[in-house]
Amino acid sequence: MTFVQQPSSTKDDILVYLLKQGEATAQALAEHFEVSAQAIRRHLKDLEAEALIEHRAVHEGMGRPNHLYRLSGKGRDRFPAQYDEFAISLLDTLAETVGKDQVGSILRKQWERKALEYRDQVGTGTVAERVAKLVDLRQAEGYMAEWHEVDPTEMQPHIAVDHPGPCYIITEYNCAISHIAASFPSVCGHELEMFQLALSDCSVQRTHWLVQGEHRCGYLIAQRAATPA
Repeated sequence: MTFVQQPSSTKDDILVYLLKQGEATAQALAEHFEVSAQAIRRHLKDLEAEALIEHRAVHEGMGRPNHLYRLSGKGRDRFPAQYDEFAISLLDTLAETVGKDQVGSILRKQWERKALEYRDQVGTGTVAERVAKLVDLRQAEGYMAEWHEVDPTEMQPHIAVDHPGPCYIITEYNCAISHIAASFPSVCGHELEMFQLALSDCSVQRTHWLVQGEHRCGYLIAQRAATPA
């Protein structure tokens, strides 16, 4: 049900943990990996020296500030990202030739085609089965993706669920097309529409978004109530 990561060292473990959690203290990392805080701090020092992580100080009452560690931009680039410099160059050339609005229309057609491919590949099983297949497809494309079932009553107040059945969260901790999205941000907006088309009998809501500064993208999937005959 989850993305399988096979890190080669404790440092890689720390990077994966920070990717998925957003931020963590040295003590929290030590407790999670069941090693001494001193050992964790040595690894954190090395990772900061490599510019793979960064930290911010948080003051909590009296005493020394606590340090919260997170991935740097360079650290995020360590994770799968199947982007193509030629594709970026081609899109730039198209924008210069036909204009950005026309390129936006082309990208939209591309995402519609991709959504139909997803819909064909996930098949007609249960919502859980299709969500699992969709996550497998995203992992194959370079996204660190995972999914799990969630209780709709535990969702944030701004997330409305109008169906009492099972709900599922798809979480993506990296963007496999981040370098393209940096030049053409509209590609990120189309991702929600793509999932909605791929799972056409379900409602799909965005819960988190890397573009808005969060450390992951999240989507809530719920099957729509059947329309009365």
